[in-house]
Amino acid sequence: MTFSDEVRPALLAEGDRLARRLTQTLQVSAQDPPRLTLLGRSLALNLVGALLPTLEQVARRSGTPLRAEVTLDRLGQPQLQTWWPGDRLGQGLPVADLLDGLLLTQAGQWHPPVREALQGALGGSEHAAERALVNCLRSPPVLRGMEAVMRRLLRPPSSG
Repeated sequence: MTFSDEVRPALLAEGDRLARRLTQTLQVSAQDPPRLTLLGRSLALNLVGALLPTLEQVARRSGTPLRAEVTLDRLGQPQLQTWWPGDRLGQGLPVADLLDGLLLTQAGQWHPPVREALQGALGGSEHAAERALVNCLRSPPVLRGMEAVMRRLLRPPSSG
């Protein structure tokens, strides 16, 4: 999925935020910061990029199409925003909250399978890092979190 020139830098900044958080929690060597930045940005772009078309497809199949995209809030922070038929504004969700909700526990710690996959992505080849990233994105906590987010965003706005 491609993002607008306005939104992409804000999503990359969210990835950088994740990378800083990873630096504080993973076992990191002096050579790892560039890879951590790449991992953080990949997480942000891939999770948001996968959610939008999936959300629209599920809505279409349920018979109530909606439009979903990433916009910037009044502070310039990225947020997922939905619109229902007739351009009725739907649910919005800050991307930072989305990413934290998918990757972190309620206590603010990385979900163990996510943490293990990301730690594994630091060592080894680019191919091993890519496989570890995919394992992270497919981990049960991330998939459960995506389902919960989709349920929330698929709730139509109240008509009154």
